[in-house]
Amino acid sequence: MATSQATEPASGLRLRVRVRGAVQGVGFRPFAYGVARRLSLGGFVRNDSEGVLIEVEGRNAQDFVAALRAEAPPLARIDAVDIQDVSPLGTEQFEIDTSTAGATLTRIPPDAATCPDCLEDLFDPRSRFFHYPFVNCTHCGPRFTLTRALPYDRAQTSMATFAMCAACTSDYVDPTNRRFHAEPIACPDCGPRLSHSIADIVAALRAGKIVALKGIGGYHLMCDARNAASVAELRRRKARDAKPFALLVANAASAALYARPSAAELALAQTPAHPIVLMPSRHNLPQAIAPGLSQIGIMLAYTPLHHLLFAEAAQILPRDGANDFALVATSANPGGEPLITDDVEAHARLRGIADLIVSHDREIVVRADDSVVQILDGAPAFIRRARGYTPEPIDLGADGPCVLACGGHLKATVTITRGREAFVAQHAGDLSDAETLRFYRETIAHMSRLLDVAPEAVACDRHPDYLSTRYAEKSRLPLVPVQHHVAHVAAVAAEHGIAGTILGVALDGHGHGADGGAWGGELLRVDGAQWSRVGHLAPLALIGGDRAAREPWRMALAACVATGRLDAAADRFRVRPHATTLLGMARDQHAWSPTTSLGRLFDAAAGLLLLDARQDYEGQAAMQLEALVETPRTLENGWRIEDGVLDFSPLLAFLIDEAPDARAGAEWFHGTLAAGLAAWIVADPAAIDGARIALGGGCMMNRILAEDLSGRLRAKGFDVLHARAVPANDGGLSLGQAAVARAALAAN
Repeated sequence: MATSQATEPASGLRLRVRVRGAVQGVGFRPFAYGVARRLSLGGFVRNDSEGVLIEVEGRNAQDFVAALRAEAPPLARIDAVDIQDVSPLGTEQFEIDTSTAGATLTRIPPDAATCPDCLEDLFDPRSRFFHYPFVNCTHCGPRFTLTRALPYDRAQTSMATFAMCAACTSDYVDPTNRRFHAEPIACPDCGPRLSHSIADIVAALRAGKIVALKGIGGYHLMCDARNAASVAELRRRKARDAKPFALLVANAASAALYARPSAAELALAQTPAHPIVLMPSRHNLPQAIAPGLSQIGIMLAYTPLHHLLFAEAAQILPRDGANDFALVATSANPGGEPLITDDVEAHARLRGIADLIVSHDREIVVRADDSVVQILDGAPAFIRRARGYTPEPIDLGADGPCVLACGGHLKATVTITRGREAFVAQHAGDLSDAETLRFYRETIAHMSRLLDVAPEAVACDRHPDYLSTRYAEKSRLPLVPVQHHVAHVAAVAAEHGIAGTILGVALDGHGHGADGGAWGGELLRVDGAQWSRVGHLAPLALIGGDRAAREPWRMALAACVATGRLDAAADRFRVRPHATTLLGMARDQHAWSPTTSLGRLFDAAAGLLLLDARQDYEGQAAMQLEALVETPRTLENGWRIEDGVLDFSPLLAFLIDEAPDARAGAEWFHGTLAAGLAAWIVADPAAIDGARIALGGGCMMNRILAEDLSGRLRAKGFDVLHARAVPANDGGLSLGQAAVARAALAAN
């Protein structure tokens, strides 16, 4: 967020400085104390419900303000600094005052990976934190996942049950110590304890066992990533057939052993969030980790416990270079349920999956999966936004009413607005699962309590069967339904601070259309709560209904029907169950409902190009196609545009008639898609020189397509906007819903 610059006082020896943002729990008070002492200033600093309040008195007061902005602690996020003259009191000493409560206007920062100083303590035999798996300071460690309420003080966290020993108390009250008011501070004498030794955990992993390990936001299931039998067994026990696993490694040098990361990807992996980052794979680990994909998700060790495991396994300290010990680290959520956080539940639910369950006695207040990010079109883009980023808000540019936005049904998130800020909660998941729905409700209650707000209205998707929609309808608040694809475009516009009309495309697998149909390839003009559909993809039949999204050959059959190639379809699909019956029904254009979805067009291409294309998880076939592309190719005249309808039938006909091999076909498909989409967008009258184009929807997480399309649009002079603050998929819907709802309330 941008820092607001208040007018500086012309004179005065005592200044009152109000700092707003993520400034609690990050060492801001000892930082202010140190600066004030350095400049020989009197006064005080305290936490309160609005952030941090400081008064400084002395000749160097103006220098203090400059230092606040230039030298802030690494985890601080300053949104505003307001300054006013006050009457001098003759104060010569500077003190840190007790926190005060009130209506909450501040926020808690996200969890942060272990900092270099704490790593030094962790491996320094002279430190009392030597080999202590819960070491932390004001620059690192858990924040959001252990906080019950604000202001952020120890009594409001799950550390309240651990009484500090004399040594920790001394650090906690010493303004010159980096653990001054580090709320999770603890040591082996007074803090949480691990249920098993580091040596026992590593021995189990080395023996090919599966370990359930309690972390910051929940349990991970782990195994030795180099052991093909262990990886296969983890897949079998978790009933996870093909969805890729993430890899946990010791450090950046270790990541390079298994991936070919760019400088930007390595830098992203080393940010305080330490997310899972998609990187080009070296393909030197068991194929079962990421079947059929060219990229692998890698995260660097982000807790002291992780670092201890890697050091024990290879006798290499984090700073000493590459460590070839690598772990599969996947969320411990049996059957697609929410991440397990409770120790009793872990022992009850994970006993059939894990050979060893490792817990500790620090309660996890808020569950949070690992975030997943990639570098797309030159900058980070989320695939899943959770640990390390939640609850960092998004600046909406202006104050507005408090709105609860309920998101979608898959990859569900919620957004709550407060003033000019939108707080997008962590990834919840598929609301079809009863436990996920419970977690979803808990998240709404916790975020509302943490932000100390009461929503004035609730926004939701227009799909009548989404459980998020039903939740909104039962809230008894004024209801603002928002069309699915409008929310995709509005989310991109909101995070980029766009006011007024924007042209956007929403490209995904499915969304409930305004006409009740299945949309997913939409060209829209959006202006606040007003919107119009100015174009869409030519429809394909959903042969088999919802099953078409799980069995790509059905969409390939639809492509044969759409291009008048039923003979080719009979040849290709005669071995499929019920294919003869379906072929007969396919001749009836009214037998199946149509879809304009780009996601289903990807499935059609996959069904034509890949042997036994499957959808064991959402987007699998499309991801496997993307993995084949080295250089996109463009088929001239591979599309038609008529009255705003973009028809890729010529491309589909080419794939059927020429039957290129899978790699060539994937390259023709991606390149022609990008060229056709660019031509379609710029053909709209709203696409004037220099116009901003918002690209949203889950298909915009396809890096090949997104970058090719962006490059073509920029070459024609357009300003291309991608989803950066939230995922382009349904994980970002709630932000768009909130923006549209606020605009609708303002208009009324």
